[in-house]
Amino acid sequence: MAERPARKPRKPHSAQVVRTERLTPHMQRVVLGGEGLAEFDAATCTDHYVKLLFGPDGVTYPEPFDLERIREDFPREQWPVTRTYTVRHWDTEHRELTLDFVLHGDEGLAGPWAARVQPGETVRFMGPGGAYAPDPAADWHLLAGDESALPAIAAALESLPAGAVAHAFIEVSGPEEEQKIDSDVDVVWLHRGGRPVGELLVEAVRALEFPEGRLHAFVHGEAAFVKELRKLLRVELQVPREDLSVSGYWRLGHDEDGWQAAKREWNARVEAEQEATAPAV
Repeated sequence: MAERPARKPRKPHSAQVVRTERLTPHMQRVVLGGEGLAEFDAATCTDHYVKLLFGPDGVTYPEPFDLERIREDFPREQWPVTRTYTVRHWDTEHRELTLDFVLHGDEGLAGPWAARVQPGETVRFMGPGGAYAPDPAADWHLLAGDESALPAIAAALESLPAGAVAHAFIEVSGPEEEQKIDSDVDVVWLHRGGRPVGELLVEAVRALEFPEGRLHAFVHGEAAFVKELRKLLRVELQVPREDLSVSGYWRLGHDEDGWQAAKREWNARVEAEQEATAPAV
């Protein structure tokens, strides 16, 4: 039996910060550019994402940056950690990559970095990944998510042709967090205030009078409400699994390292439980 060829190591992209912008009190935009993006492309999916690489404080790596070599030569606690962010926009002509970051003050890693980073600084990242874009063959589209899904929902809405039927629900902390989206779809902005994350989204989607025809849905954000909406769509309304892009971007009480370690198993368990009760279509 022939041996499989060794998997070619993925090479990180290297870019420079071109400019930054505070979009709302809790959303920061960082635009990347530079020659290191010559081989980057994110023109297929509206949920394309990249994994930013952050080294621990006080640790520097030899140039040229080689992630495989770092993992061979450095102790594990000095390896870069990753943080995943959706591509808000990819400008093919100018080769500029736009990422939006939710800010929680000094909490977290990527948010504080985005708030203080300056033009000219170097950023390294892996990707892009991605799997969803609105299906033009669908009769209508449902998009629902919290702040973490806002960039992907906005990118999806802006990709829809004029006249496309779509219902979009975005939950944010308050009216000051609403953003301008270049789309003729009327977004329903839900202001959470002190209510649990996602509670308003579940209520709003359940209250929606679903149009006739084939639905293509995108539901992402905090894992608990995503689970509830998946149950609604897949189990109660019998939407075919292939017409759903549903996944938890994050989970209350977990940082990204902890959530990513458990996410695949958690999603598989939820899917198995719900598929077991989903009527045959």
